[in-house]
Amino acid sequence: MIPVFDGHNDILLRLLLDPARRQEIFLTGEGKGHLDLPRMKAAGFAGGFFAIYLPSPIAHDDQDYQTLMQNPPYALPLPDLIPFAAAIEPAVQTAGHLLWMERASEGALKICRTAADVRGCLASGTIAAILHMEGAEAIDDSLDALHLFHAMGLRSLGPVWSRPTIFGHGVPFAFPSSPDTGPGLTDAGKRLVAECNRLRIMLDLSHMNEAGFNDVARLSDAPLVATHSNAHAICPSSRNLTDRQLDMIRDSGGMVGLNFSVSFLRPDGRQMADTGWDPILRQMDYLLEKLREDHLGFGSDYDGCTTPDVIGDVMGLPKLVQALSDHGYDRPLLERLAHSNWLALLDRTL
Repeated sequence: MIPVFDGHNDILLRLLLDPARRQEIFLTGEGKGHLDLPRMKAAGFAGGFFAIYLPSPIAHDDQDYQTLMQNPPYALPLPDLIPFAAAIEPAVQTAGHLLWMERASEGALKICRTAADVRGCLASGTIAAILHMEGAEAIDDSLDALHLFHAMGLRSLGPVWSRPTIFGHGVPFAFPSSPDTGPGLTDAGKRLVAECNRLRIMLDLSHMNEAGFNDVARLSDAPLVATHSNAHAICPSSRNLTDRQLDMIRDSGGMVGLNFSVSFLRPDGRQMADTGWDPILRQMDYLLEKLREDHLGFGSDYDGCTTPDVIGDVMGLPKLVQALSDHGYDRPLLERLAHSNWLALLDRTL
């Protein structure tokens, strides 16, 4: 079994929403959601980026959004900005859940702060967890909270999750749509980029609009990374990356993690789990063509999306690797895609 290091998951959100049951959710394994410790071990899940994500207090019923996304075209309204005062407490609680996971796993999972930590975990069979922040609502204008979270282990940050922050603007969930949907980074966002560079916190461009992407590319001295995004040429969602963006990521020495969300995989943009291997293989082939072999990996978005039935939960990772093998990808390439490319990217960023 080839171990898989994954670009993005949202298991911490499940713990934030139901903290009284976190032992059952993570340690025991209920067969619900996409991730838990028993299934991670069984599937060869070597680790990944564990996201602090704060759900929006949206007015519309979630089922309304699901129905709209099953029947494109759609353009979902973005929630309002969440102010720092409302974000800091749940964000700290979410980081605390990952610290709890490390302790409760009794050595099976380790929070990693350096690339060497991640390599050590892969060598020992320990799950490597990097703390990520998806949407920087819990960072204040002074950036003091950035240093707080860095001390907790934060090593990756997305300035936005689609809704706006004081740092920039994300893309709405829209299909078909260009990612060119609004203005770029604010002055605070430009300072955030500089401080993340100084602290060696990786900047994640998933969810960011095109103008913000361009600003980060101009200001940052680090490789450009989109941890969980796909190719716009195959699936013209606002969340996906144009050929120009893919070229810029490759040329910077960066990375893209293939998002397993069906609405970002399928050419028709439909959020339908009844999806086979073809859209996944088309995305992988196209991304390989644009990025080359050293700049592509997996960014599942487990516990944060609707995955194809053929993949399902984390137990689908070996199936995905086998499908790519059957498609003609050789063992050295599969190892790059599964973990080596992410490790090399971490060497260049952290």
